[in-house]
Amino acid sequence: MRLVDGRFHLRRPDHPAGHRHQRRSRCRRSTGQGSQHRDPHRHAGALRAASHRLGEDQQRLDYGINDLGTALSGIPNVSSGADTRFDSLRIRGFDASNDFYLDGVRDDSQYVRDLHNIERIEVLKGPAAVLYGRGSQGGIVNRVSKLPQFGRHSSVEVKGGSEDLRSLYADLSADPSENISLRLNMGNQDNNSFRDGVSGSRQLFAPSMSWQLTPDLNWLVQYEYSRYNRTPDRGIPGIDGRPADVSRDTTYGDKRDYIDDKSQSLRSKLSYELNDNWQLRHTLSLFKLNSDFDNTYQTGYDSRTKRVNRQRWQQDLNTRNIYNNLEVEGTFDTFGLEHRLLTGVELGSQRRDPKLYTAAAVSAGGQAVPSLDPFNPDKNLRHTGKMVASSYNHSKVESRAVYIQDQLRLNDQWQVLAGLRYDNFNVETHNKLLDRKDDRDSHSTSPRLGVVWTPLENHSFYASWSKSFSPVGGGLIGITPNANGNTNDLSPERTRQKEIGVKSDWLDDRFSTTLAVYELELYNRRSRSVEDPNVILLTGLQRSRGVELTAAGKIVGNWSIRGGIGLQDATVVKSNNGDEGNRVNNVAKRNGSLFVTWKPEMGWYAETGLTLVGDRYADNANTVMLPGYGRWDALAGFRQKDWDLRAALNNISDRTYYSSATSAGQIQFGDPRSLVVTGTYSF
Repeated sequence: MRLVDGRFHLRRPDHPAGHRHQRRSRCRRSTGQGSQHRDPHRHAGALRAASHRLGEDQQRLDYGINDLGTALSGIPNVSSGADTRFDSLRIRGFDASNDFYLDGVRDDSQYVRDLHNIERIEVLKGPAAVLYGRGSQGGIVNRVSKLPQFGRHSSVEVKGGSEDLRSLYADLSADPSENISLRLNMGNQDNNSFRDGVSGSRQLFAPSMSWQLTPDLNWLVQYEYSRYNRTPDRGIPGIDGRPADVSRDTTYGDKRDYIDDKSQSLRSKLSYELNDNWQLRHTLSLFKLNSDFDNTYQTGYDSRTKRVNRQRWQQDLNTRNIYNNLEVEGTFDTFGLEHRLLTGVELGSQRRDPKLYTAAAVSAGGQAVPSLDPFNPDKNLRHTGKMVASSYNHSKVESRAVYIQDQLRLNDQWQVLAGLRYDNFNVETHNKLLDRKDDRDSHSTSPRLGVVWTPLENHSFYASWSKSFSPVGGGLIGITPNANGNTNDLSPERTRQKEIGVKSDWLDDRFSTTLAVYELELYNRRSRSVEDPNVILLTGLQRSRGVELTAAGKIVGNWSIRGGIGLQDATVVKSNNGDEGNRVNNVAKRNGSLFVTWKPEMGWYAETGLTLVGDRYADNANTVMLPGYGRWDALAGFRQKDWDLRAALNNISDRTYYSSATSAGQIQFGDPRSLVVTGTYSF
């Protein structure tokens, strides 16, 4: 797996079926721009001037990591806000919980994603609405799947480690004919946890096929089934402005707690070479999720009773996303100027059906969920009362969009990119408990502009400006039918970004650095009126200003380094909600990492690195502070032609730290010292 931190695209997209389809890849080489469903790095301009790769293949999976938050830790100005139910990140100070993509297709359902079928993870920073539509205030995260490749070897991986970690995965390839390449990733992982009573089990089955129907037409089909059954863990509460002073294994849940995610995705992609310079692509994607849970969890510490309050919830959630995209991409010249043009249309249809149950109120014949002593929780105190339906909604979204962008090469030193996207977004929610229905329609135009100046062959300066939008009901899709006040009648929130930077290559292009300075502003931020709490005002403002420096590559011989540092100030500038002037939760003013690797072609290899994160607040009210930390990791291995054996030691100093928080009452511990041993055999 590779991690890529992108601003302006430099890397040429991977070819689904390898070297046999040279004609089919001519357009990609000529444009260097990629497609929406193949290469999200063009979000900032595809100006080929300033992207940065943060590591080599398997760089984070080598440490036994299989979650996005940990895999992306240390990337400048990216932080985890992971909830026990679903993946969540903050990018440049803004929530990206609904800004996940799989092979360039929106993947915004609430679940925890499996990384074993992922070739690389790409982080696009800044508003990306021109090519990806709503949301994307601070950036997006795109997972790129492992694709069929002609002549590729197969492999089997066995893994074991601390907390009874054990897994077996197979990555199998076959070429039944000269035009068809097949690949199958499948496996199982089980593990316990340093947290009391917490465990999990994963299963994965992901076949794919690349079929070269004609010399100019390729069909890529991908399917993935993933299941993750686990114990929900809401962490610990904050007490007196800091995380509770309890042992790392302290939990406040119930033995019956569980979360069971079952997700399926099916994608079809047809790529047709119209000629040597133009390519037509059609992508159809279907995604389904079923997520059930029963979870008793703490909501916070009560200073009056000196106890931890809890609630119990049950959920049956079903979601379905269908996206249909048609786009054409190619190059042409006008008056001696070179154009790289991308234009397309996108149709989306989403459904979300959550049914929630909660503990019945005492006044309605129910039983209160017992509170616990924060320092000595008695797990025998459990809720045994009846559960009642709290909400049962059916929400649907129909979206339509058209977009265009032109990358213009003026001469050897100057390139310009301009893009525009128009979105129409309709959301409808039916409250089945009250039999109420309501819908809203909104639309927006999202522009962006970028320029790159390359005064020297290995040094490029760039500047960009872009805007994005977040309509009512466009995040966790759905609205409240017949809501009081003007909640459903608001204009979209909007984000604008200004960024300048320089990308340089050194040491005969073996080593690269990128320096970026940016300002992001979320305006039209929703803020409740002081005079009438039913009225929402679009008077809020949230601002993030930052600097990022990243570096990666070989420095001498078999030695390489990768890392970066980010400095940012993410603040609520205007608000009526009492948080004006506060720092945004889960955002550190500084973070970064540095890893040093020694890796010959064969034989022994090793790596060690340090990840640093500054202090953060657990909530926007800034009542609980999470202290900063440094985590030291290392691995060593030995490889030959067909096999590889490695051992990774995470958190070598066994530092107690806090990786994220979803509120002042739910703070997550980082993992203690752990050992992961992995063996891989290729054939």
